[in-house]
Amino acid sequence: MGDMLTCRCRDAPPPGLLAGIALFNAGRFYDCHEELEDIWRAEPHPVRSLYQGILQIGVAFHHLSRGNWRGAHNLLTAGIEKVSRFRPTCMGVDTAALVDQSQRCLDLLRDLGPEQVDAFDWTLVPQVVVRQ
Repeated sequence: MGDMLTCRCRDAPPPGLLAGIALFNAGRFYDCHEELEDIWRAEPHPVRSLYQGILQIGVAFHHLSRGNWRGAHNLLTAGIEKVSRFRPTCMGVDTAALVDQSQRCLDLLRDLGPEQVDAFDWTLVPQVVVRQ
């Protein structure tokens, strides 16, 4: 399944993925979700899990911005799991860095717990790096 899963990873990133990543990197996580949801739903190949994983990580930070610890925790966990299947890179996306940085955020979130969610260090939020 590994080869099947990553068979599109050598492809150039589609415009919708680049648009979604630009929104993610601008901190516009809800808009990122809207953009990536369209390509995720339309993609018939397993690489759709990469799109969904980035979407979920972005939505996690949207939840976090609203103080929703559980939503942030659950979506970071799910997004990291999906993106990690495509390490170290896929469609030019540095998936290894995204997974590592997102995991640091998840670890901090777990350490803080729901009571201290407002103390989250927003400087830790990753930027999604694309190398073309």
